[in-house]
Amino acid sequence: MKTLYLDCFSGISGNMLLGAFIDAGVPEDRLRAELAKLSVSGYEITVQPVEKCGIHATYVDVKLTSRQRHRHLPDIFRILDESALDGAVREKSKAVFQRLAQAEAKVHGTSVEKIHFHEVGAVDAIVDVVGTVFALHYLDIKKIIVSRLQTGTGFTKCSHGWMPVPAPATAELLRGIPYYQGEINKELVTPTGAAIIAALATAFGEIPAGFVSKSTGYGAGTWDLDIPNVLRMQIGDIAVEAGTPGAEQTLTLEANIDDLNPQIYEYVMEKLFAAGALDVWLTPIIMKKSRPAVTLSVLLKAPQQAEITQIIFSETSTIGVRSYPVNRTVADREMIMIDTLWGPIKVKVSRMEGRICTVSPEYEDCRKIADEHHIPLKLVQQEVLKMSAKLWPAFLSSKN
Repeated sequence: MKTLYLDCFSGISGNMLLGAFIDAGVPEDRLRAELAKLSVSGYEITVQPVEKCGIHATYVDVKLTSRQRHRHLPDIFRILDESALDGAVREKSKAVFQRLAQAEAKVHGTSVEKIHFHEVGAVDAIVDVVGTVFALHYLDIKKIIVSRLQTGTGFTKCSHGWMPVPAPATAELLRGIPYYQGEINKELVTPTGAAIIAALATAFGEIPAGFVSKSTGYGAGTWDLDIPNVLRMQIGDIAVEAGTPGAEQTLTLEANIDDLNPQIYEYVMEKLFAAGALDVWLTPIIMKKSRPAVTLSVLLKAPQQAEITQIIFSETSTIGVRSYPVNRTVADREMIMIDTLWGPIKVKVSRMEGRICTVSPEYEDCRKIADEHHIPLKLVQQEVLKMSAKLWPAFLSSKN
């Protein structure tokens, strides 16, 4: 599985990501050609080799050549939709900006539609986000793992004055993501860098077992520090042994909804499953002023986040979707056929570490038999379990 590991010992920013990708082998001309597909002007990109505490790195700088107007989220979505970018690049870029807008909106007490991106620079953000997503697409990265981040400490100056590090929007984006401040009196993690990993990262922590690095790149930051101000990127593969269950990190998206016609939920759930959701469920809740409501929850893998988020916004009445990483352990599953008095019925067999842990008759098969033969459904299920008993000695022996 093609995997990217980001070692953020000196923080992360959009231009550090671009520099690391170029340093790791993404062709600069291909990156520039993709960015040229956007109807955005008034900037130029410089790419140069630098040294940070003896480490050779690539520094990417986006310089404004003309005055830029403030852009809102719908403006950025329109630029992406009207571009000739690959569909996957467009949608994942939208997902990053959606996360960034949600964080800024919460911090400033407004809506995502009213937020403009003056804090991170609209052109800088567009170039950094789209360039990063294109590089991931170009390299065919399937999994992104991020180390614990050093954010820096102290204060940073923005349009509203001096703000604590991490900046409020950055801190909001880092919810659920492991980080530490350290002792460096600088802003090391920018809102754009935080938004990219919050929207696209698959897992957080140490380099996973089985990871084999094939190439390494260093993207330089702006600061000259006592430590190398670089982002280290390792591109490689994780060997996955067939039939071996284990832990994997997924995402959960949630939305609280109190004004949707209940008939629509089934339709929404079907669309979410069709888009690749691993599971979808509804939880009754009580909101402010004692209003009964529902939490719509979706378990998914990171590549489906943009599409599933869009479905939730377009098909429900929610105005906000939150997300957080979730670890899960998955047993191996296979479907086998059991010959019964009424014909073959599929049975799902689950194994953990090679041993059977669950045997479950397929519901639809049992229901069909019950309807055709006019017998109770529970009787069919009981009979199938009885005839599946030959599978259980392995399970029983695993308990001893």
